Amino acid sequence: MHALKVTRAEDFPEWYQAVVREADLAEQSPTRGCMIIKAWGMGLWERFVAEMDARIRATGHENYYFPLLIPLSFFAKEAEHVEGFAKEMAVVTHHRLKQIDNELKPDPDAELTEPLIIRPTSETIIGDAFSRWIKSYRDLPLKLNQWANVMRWEMRTRMFLRTAEFLWQEGHTAHVDEADAMEETMLALEIYRSVVEDVMAIPVILGEKSENERFPGAERTYSLEAMMQDGKALQAGTSHYLGTHFAEAQNIRYQDKDGAMQLAHTTSWGTSTRLIGGMIMVHGDDDGLRTPPAMAPKQIVIVPMLRGKPEDTELKEYCAALAAELNKKTALGGAVRASVDVKDAKPTDKRWDWVRRGAPIICEIGPRDAANGQVTFIQRTALREGEKVKSTSVARADFVVQAPALLEGIQQQLFDEARARLEANIRADLNTWDAIEAYYGAGDDESDVKGWARVAWSRPSGDDLERVTERLKALKLTIRNAPLQQPASFDQCVFSGKPGVEEILIARAY
Repeated sequence: MHALKVTRAEDFPEWYQAVVREADLAEQSPTRGCMIIKAWGMGLWERFVAEMDARIRATGHENYYFPLLIPLSFFAKEAEHVEGFAKEMAVVTHHRLKQIDNELKPDPDAELTEPLIIRPTSETIIGDAFSRWIKSYRDLPLKLNQWANVMRWEMRTRMFLRTAEFLWQEGHTAHVDEADAMEETMLALEIYRSVVEDVMAIPVILGEKSENERFPGAERTYSLEAMMQDGKALQAGTSHYLGTHFAEAQNIRYQDKDGAMQLAHTTSWGTSTRLIGGMIMVHGDDDGLRTPPAMAPKQIVIVPMLRGKPEDTELKEYCAALAAELNKKTALGGAVRASVDVKDAKPTDKRWDWVRRGAPIICEIGPRDAANGQVTFIQRTALREGEKVKSTSVARADFVVQAPALLEGIQQQLFDEARARLEANIRADLNTWDAIEAYYGAGDDESDVKGWARVAWSRPSGDDLERVTERLKALKLTIRNAPLQQPASFDQCVFSGKPGVEEILIARAY
């Protein structure tokens, strides 16, 4: 028996939805394509924000906030950028409602002079501010970050992975030249790698996006690609060198040391709540989520085996004292987060509730444990699916001492498992297009996802790149990135037979 009614092998998409539901992370909202993030899901996001924000601030960025509504004319300045987002933009056209024919409708007399776009991303409005704030080379680099919500009108949504409204972080910077801006672009990529790998325990491959996959208006786009348990790829974050395109469109200029006016070089980079969905699909099992300890809002959950008897008071006091001792310990770079679950529910129900949420360590403390000064606990990663739950009992003092190492071991175990899966499911021997077609087939069976392929290509552009894209699309494949780590020599391009100039990753993706 499993804690979930559907397994990954039976139906991976439905299993994912079951984890989100049964771990009480989020639920669908009345607003189409949007979600209500519940306490445990929001706790995960808050842990992500804390870790990411600390790294961003440590590298000289400051937090700002910009309006949710952006004038349409701001997007009209950057044709390539607006084309990339045009189909996803939500537009505000009126500022008042009115009862018309017994229905609330936009008041015809309240139409806005200029439509407003609900923020899909903030390059345009931040660029407008940069054009006012930047006058001299002394004002550069200007490095800011924003935590906000955005809206992109997605047609097919899935909680956390792809919703019309989502939470995110977006960094925006301006620099004197390309070299300084590129250094920033790669710094942001490393910040992301650090959080995704070291905190979320998700191994990633860093690389540059192909021309057809770049952020609209960017000179270069870099991404982190993560492999889900079904073999599909998830883009875990992107960092863009925008060149002077946005600066020219929005007149972001500075006076250099010689008194001449120069265009600033800008960057932008972002991550979002889709990483919570990625964490589910990388670490979850058929009993629910397995939360990396560095991400867990509660790392150690103490469940007193309450029985409605007088000794319950002493048991609660014992558990509270244990939590207080644990919270004085340090693990994974911060204070241990221990909590006592005193909800009025059956202890076994509470245990499985925390199993589904993925609490790293669950302690079940009964009157006998309290009397003997013991702690009985299970590690979430030690559960074997379908088997009876096996617990361990140790002296309370020993558990308090061992707890930090246990948490660090769970964190490393989850990363190692995911790293092994990633490395085992990248094919490097598909050296021709025929081999790729034979391996991936027509792509009709969504449950038959076979991981990624790493292949050589000649970096085509224009019509040649379009033809490559269409061939991949027929197999439901996309180019993920060209890994930063490249071999010294390359095979022939699998698409054209020409000499290869780099290797790329291709995969089916979310």
